Amino acid sequence: MHLWTGNFTRYFIARAVSVFGDAMLVVASALAVGRVYGATGVGLVLAAWTVPFLCCILFGGVFADRVGARPLMLGADLVRVVAQGILAVAFFAGTPGLWLLLVCSAVSGCAAAMFQPGVNGIVPLVAEDRHRANAVIKVAGSVAQLLGPATAGVVFGLAGAGPVYAVDAATFAVSAVCLAGLRLGRVSAGDSSPLRDLVEGWRGFRERTWIWSVILVWVVYGITLFGPLVPLGAVLISGRLGPLAYGWTESALGVGTVVGGLAALRVRPARPLVAGAVAMFGYGLLPLAIALHAGLPALLGAAAVNGAAWAFWSVMWQTSVQTHVPPGMLNRITSYEVFGSDGSLPLGQALAGPVAGLVGAERVLGTSAAVSALGCVTLLIIPAVRHLRAAAES
Repeated sequence: MHLWTGNFTRYFIARAVSVFGDAMLVVASALAVGRVYGATGVGLVLAAWTVPFLCCILFGGVFADRVGARPLMLGADLVRVVAQGILAVAFFAGTPGLWLLLVCSAVSGCAAAMFQPGVNGIVPLVAEDRHRANAVIKVAGSVAQLLGPATAGVVFGLAGAGPVYAVDAATFAVSAVCLAGLRLGRVSAGDSSPLRDLVEGWRGFRERTWIWSVILVWVVYGITLFGPLVPLGAVLISGRLGPLAYGWTESALGVGTVVGGLAALRVRPARPLVAGAVAMFGYGLLPLAIALHAGLPALLGAAAVNGAAWAFWSVMWQTSVQTHVPPGMLNRITSYEVFGSDGSLPLGQALAGPVAGLVGAERVLGTSAAVSALGCVTLLIIPAVRHLRAAAES
């Protein structure tokens, strides 16, 4: 099957530049807002993005199934062009008020909630070989996540916050142009109400044991693994080996995600979630290495394995969802998936510091490593996950 059609090429570019912009945005917020309003300001701005995102994500899936993923994603990109453009102008003009940063961040969070469900739903519309498409997009996204923070840091250091936000706005504009060029069929909204669509999406999510059981594991991961890893890892690595070592660790993780995506491109297991769960055993090596005060070489190796495990699992998971869920319900089920897997992450991030203050950061991350392994075992013993076979792609 030929992958690089005009539709897929446009979508590929849209996703790559969009991930690049998202990666820049995190660094831009940390650097630009932190310089003016400190760590508290950064936390408020990030929370202003996360809370609206979680509140709106389920309706993003409903609207994507009703009107189509492309127009919703296109509109979301245009909204983010405006929001980031306003902040760029504000930073060029001087120091924006915290209220403006919070409002624009909240608007961007709502727009991201409208965009995200379609990320899964549009792939079957632009590519016949969904496994290969997901792997290629994952590799490109991994490269973008490597380059985005570095670009944001360089631009901020040379020219300040205004140009960073301007470049970020431009990435969403490029994504919007590419999405506008997609040639897809029309989607009929049907006669049901959005609320009924939401209920049907929940029913479809609940009926698929292999989906909700994975998301339950991810909820636990958000609190005990994903949430603590970044803040505590940054503190321990930087404090013991220096900030440069933390930068190298992040780079090794990024390289690992590229390798994992390339591996997924070549491997098509008969039971994708089993293969993905086995690969995810490698994810816990990074928190374990940090907890054990491993030297820099071992730390970099653990980070690379961590990234590779995550990328490989992501391709197996996305392809499974896209091939086993009916197209008319794919965006709604994706929205429930994203809500469940991301919803517990802020709680884990918020609890990481206080719990580490009580028992020590090393013990928290050691527990994270143990939970990571237990989660993989749990996935492998759930019959619905273990028996799910790769679906034939049409």
